[in-house]
Amino acid sequence: MKTLINKERPLVFCPGCSHEKVVHALDKALVNMGIDGSEVVIVSDIGCSGLFDTFFNTHALHGLHGRALTYAVGVKMARPDLKVIVTMGDGGLGIGGAHFISTIRKNIDLTLLVLNNFNYGMTGGQASSTSPQGAVLGSSFLNKIDNPIDPCLLAQGAGGQYINRLSCYQNDLSIQLEEAINFKGFSMLDIMGICTGRYTKSNKIFPKDIDGLIKKMPKFAGISSTPDSSNSVNEYTERYFEESKKQKSKDKSQIIKNSIPKNFDKLFSGRKEVILLGGAGQRIITAGEILALAGMTSGLEVTQKSDYPITVLRGHSVTEVVLQDREINYSGIESPDIIIAISEQGVYRRSDLFKNLSDQTVVIKSKDLEINGLNSADSKIINIDFKEMKIKSTDRALGALASLSAMGSIIDLNMLKKVIEFKFKEKAKIIDSSMEIINKVVH
Repeated sequence: MKTLINKERPLVFCPGCSHEKVVHALDKALVNMGIDGSEVVIVSDIGCSGLFDTFFNTHALHGLHGRALTYAVGVKMARPDLKVIVTMGDGGLGIGGAHFISTIRKNIDLTLLVLNNFNYGMTGGQASSTSPQGAVLGSSFLNKIDNPIDPCLLAQGAGGQYINRLSCYQNDLSIQLEEAINFKGFSMLDIMGICTGRYTKSNKIFPKDIDGLIKKMPKFAGISSTPDSSNSVNEYTERYFEESKKQKSKDKSQIIKNSIPKNFDKLFSGRKEVILLGGAGQRIITAGEILALAGMTSGLEVTQKSDYPITVLRGHSVTEVVLQDREINYSGIESPDIIIAISEQGVYRRSDLFKNLSDQTVVIKSKDLEINGLNSADSKIINIDFKEMKIKSTDRALGALASLSAMGSIIDLNMLKKVIEFKFKEKAKIIDSSMEIINKVVH
């Protein structure tokens, strides 16, 4: 008999655990559907339900507690052709409740199995989001003062179109799973069962009690007969790709890359790394962008990444630029070729750079900026007296770029000026003031 169960990884649930029945029912459903393991992704949560991905010969993804649905959405968006099945316990449901609601609202085509055994079985039998108020649990009285969640009612409130409440002991479980997996959209199954490792030690409960509990609760049995019209929507990935095809706008970085003039020869081969260290309001990120664009005028590949606090008008501003004559696969900088330092905030933020400075690193800095551990007599230190030149703090990053351009090792003055004209082509005043700053530094 065909099976997708991984024979090299025996099921390791506690004896009598209800999860084992779900494993076999899921396997039966997938085999009956004629699905190959390469067509399925099982995304699992933390807890005993988090073992599911190891028991099947399918694609698998195992993540953080309560976050399984976020990964599953990403997988489905990247590979809409795959069947995506998510397993989580009632613990993961409570921790990831916001993700639960968000995924239902999207109606993205995946199947969620909530393995509901009314407690945190893995960590000691504490109260979970579905624990009955009368249960005796490892977290003392907490469940007695907390109302349990009904996963099905929560799903219905979020606009769920396929909701089912099941016992893991019912004979047609595999058929119910198959129907849910085949549903085009988000399907959620609240599968109730018994935790023999923790819950039954203090709470007498048997399979027949699960059936009785389900009969007392609101009935859910698959496709909603009265879906909320405001939430009754088509499957998310289909709508997403359909709408994305209608969009006329292109990737901004690609537009810039295609339109930047490339009429200069490369000044180096290989890779160059530059870090600019400044403070808020000193146009550090803009200077980094200008440097990157200047590199692109000679056909170089570039990356830029920046670091600044949420208080954008106060604190450090750091930007890192990598320029390379081939595709850049790693944008990190560990030993920069050039450090441009114009304020103590940026220097303090990246003080690590100066502890083990390479003897090949050139430091271009404000003359009035003191940097611990930096030998002012070193020939590779270029001090710029911005005060003497009467260059304002906001213009010092551009002034430092002018100094770098005058060296002609990475970009030259012609590249720098061309990019300023390109970037500010409709702002003559900015172009004029920028050229004035450049001339002050290099003449």
